[in-house]
Amino acid sequence: MTTPRSHLGRRLLPALAGALLLAGCTTGEGSAVDVNNGGEFRFEAGTPAGEVIPEDERATAPGFRGELLDGGDFDSADLTGDVAVLNFWASWCGPCRDETPEFQAVYADFRDRGVQFLGLNVKDSEQLAVDFLERFGVEFPSLFDPRSEVALAFRDYPANAIPSTIVLDQQGRVAAVYTAVVPEEDLRTVLDRLLGEG
Repeated sequence: MTTPRSHLGRRLLPALAGALLLAGCTTGEGSAVDVNNGGEFRFEAGTPAGEVIPEDERATAPGFRGELLDGGDFDSADLTGDVAVLNFWASWCGPCRDETPEFQAVYADFRDRGVQFLGLNVKDSEQLAVDFLERFGVEFPSLFDPRSEVALAFRDYPANAIPSTIVLDQQGRVAAVYTAVVPEEDLRTVLDRLLGEG
């Protein structure tokens, strides 16, 4: 017995809606990445809240460069020697709106302690991204990466998850990974631990 199209449609629509809800804020496939791979780099899972990857298990982050939303140039070599927070975000991402004010608060408290923050705006229009930063009073720089090339440079990293945050230690190695919103207190705990290593 064949199923009439109307019945088939009624069955497929809820399944499709469920799949879209599970997808959350994601980006699509990107193009080839023109970056320097700093070494083998694998993500099997995000780090637990407030925890860091043991020093002897950390991988060197790949190098990258690009243009900032304020028009300046950026090279990841500029992060060397500091703890760095890399936050992948987009203006269309609801969780990013919740997370951004907290990131700005943490940045204000840590920027004079050897911690740099860099936003990486992906799959967005430049004007919407600039408006987002102004709306939330973000003072740290953001790289404009509409094709998600930097996210794709992190081998085996789930580059389609937005927001995502990677914290680098002072040697440029990946010390913590978050593939969802990072609670402010967790981020503060991780930064204090990494600063204590220096």
